[in-house]
Order: sequence, then structure tokens, then C-alpha cells
Amino acid sequence: MGVKRLTILGSTGSVGTQTLDLVMEDPSAYEICALIGGRNVALLAAQARRFRPEITVISDEALLPALREALAGAGLEAAAGREAVLEAAGRQADWTMCAITGTAGLEPTLAAVRRGGTIAFACKESLVSAGDVFLREVALAGARLLPVDSEHNAILQAMADGNAKAVDKIVLTASGGPFRNHALEDMRSITREAALRHPVWSMGAKISIDSATMFNKGLEVIEAARLFSLPSDRIEVLVHPQSVIHGMVCYADGSVLAQLGAPDMRIPIAHALAWPRRLSTQAPRLDLVQLSCLEFHAPDETRFPALRLAREVLAAGAGAPAVLNAANEVAVQAFLEHKIGFLDIAGIVETVMQELGAPPIPDLAAVLAVDEAARTVAATTVLAKAKAA
Repeated sequence: MGVKRLTILGSTGSVGTQTLDLVMEDPSAYEICALIGGRNVALLAAQARRFRPEITVISDEALLPALREALAGAGLEAAAGREAVLEAAGRQADWTMCAITGTAGLEPTLAAVRRGGTIAFACKESLVSAGDVFLREVALAGARLLPVDSEHNAILQAMADGNAKAVDKIVLTASGGPFRNHALEDMRSITREAALRHPVWSMGAKISIDSATMFNKGLEVIEAARLFSLPSDRIEVLVHPQSVIHGMVCYADGSVLAQLGAPDMRIPIAHALAWPRRLSTQAPRLDLVQLSCLEFHAPDETRFPALRLAREVLAAGAGAPAVLNAANEVAVQAFLEHKIGFLDIAGIVETVMQELGAPPIPDLAAVLAVDEAARTVAATTVLAKAKAA
């Protein structure tokens, strides 16, 4: 095989940095086309100096002077802003890691999809919000979509024999987050700092909060329905605190195939990076004797209503998932800014869902309009909640 050309959308985030860690294990096998980051100028510049991409882009246009100063003398092209991000995302590459958190990743990911190639997909919110619009673009471009979320990547691996029609159901596992054993009343006083301390995974702030509320798992149920063409009642969620089994596929003959691995995102990233081959990584190996016991529990939808809300928007269809996703992003940010309580997150999302319902989303413009409307209603709801506190 020749050198593989890579683009990394979200290179300064958790998934982006781990992708580049894997590239560093065999740098001669890869050529970096573009690195696209958010606001971390120092890290983005360090990545650019190390990997020497054709272009380095920071999404915040106001930070372009700082990026250029950090790259002074390196002979590297730098750009900033929405148009620069979309242009870089659409440059010819063999493989693109799409890891921009939230709906902000939708347009850049679609730009990468439209030029084809392999799309390693770690920004579930784009697929959740855009749904059929997104998958239609994938089909039109002939792009290959490889999920990088550990659960969906596990399902992909367990379905590698191609017998999708023989699948009875799939099982997504969840760590349960840091509050899986908390009483509902105790959850009212949960702090930002406590919610960010995930017991198993090392992740960014948004996804850490989503894991604590289990909205992350709700979004993953919606994503799985899209990726694997399965209805909600054939997608099961089990709380598995050890986070060793990431996903299972239950077949019509009674067989259950499970993908196991250490809770290390480099494993699913490496699978997508090398697909359909395998590459060696420095990720820790499982010691099943040391683990001794693997636990599984049904999720409690009273304490964690996110799963119920996710299944409701799947049933409603149209723009309902986009409403849920946008409202959750606003509510999570409000919690991180100490404006609302932990349990208010799900309450605000449900309020916005009830107000906006399931508006039609025939195209990308409609998706973005629904997203904006949901954010406006969510922001108003946050303000009212904060004033009442």
C-alpha cells in the first residue's frame, strides 16, 4: 500500500489527538492533508510543526494572527473561519477523521463526505441531527462511513461477516457514568466538577457530561438506528461498569458476538484507520483473569430519562432528533457554566421537545433552521430556570 492521505477535523480534541498518536507510531505511512482545530492555538501549532500538513485551520477567525505567529518561520499555510474549515475539509484525502463535537461538525463533515473517500466518524451529533439528509449525501458521494464511537465500532466489527439480515438485535453498553449508583434526590446537588470525573473514560467536557446524564447513550441509540437500519426496539442498552464489552450483536440462530477491548479510544480509531486491515497499537491488552467479573444492569430511565427521550424522538422522526440534540448542547453548556442544576438538563431538553415537536427537515438548510430554533427555545428555558432558582 502507498502513503495514506489524512485529514483530521477536530485535531486538538480527545479523538483528534489520539488519532495523531497512532499516526506517530508509523509516520512514514501517512501524509497529513489538513489539520482543523477549534480554539487551542498552542496545541494546533505544535501539531502542525510536527506533522507539516498542507494547511492548518483554526475555526475561530479571531485567532488567526495568533496561529500565524505560532507558525512563524515554519513555512506552513494557515487559515481560519467557516469557509476555510469547509475548504480544508473538502480537500482530496483518502481518509478523514471527523471529530468536531456537536452540530458544529455537521457542515465540515458533509464537506468531507461530498468528496468521497473513507470517513471515520466520531461526531455522532451530525448524524443524529441530519439523519436522512446526511446518509443521502454519503450514498451520493459513494463515501465509506466507519463509526469510531467504541460502541458502534464494536457492532461494526461483530457484523463483519455480512449477515446483517440475520441480526435479531444489537446491544450497546454504557459505563453508567459517575452517578450510576446515586439516588435521584442526591443527583440534584451534583456539581460540574463531579460530573466531569468519568470513572473509566478520558473525554472532553461535553461528552463527559453527556455520559453522566446518559444523553451520550441516547444519542448513540439514534446513531445506531441510522447506521445499522434498525428500529429502536431492536437496539438494547445495558449498563456495564467495567466497559470491557463495547457492543454485542445477537443473531437469529442464538449466537451472540461481542467485541471486547480495554476502554481506550485508540482501539476503535486504529480499526477505522487501518480498515479492512489491522494495525498494531500501544493500547493496553485485556487481562480477563484480573477482571474476574463482568457486570450488566438495565438502565434506570427514571434517574436517567435521556434514553426514554431518545427513543421518543426516534419514533417521532423528522426533525425531532435535531431538536433533542440542539437542546441538549445548550443545556449542557448552561450546566458547565453553573447556570442550571444537573437534573435540569433533561428537563430542559424535554420542554424544548414538547414545544417544537418534529418539524420537517428535507435538506441541510432545514436541519440548520431547526437546530437554531431549538437552541433559541432552550436558551429561553435555561434563562427562566436560572431566574427561578
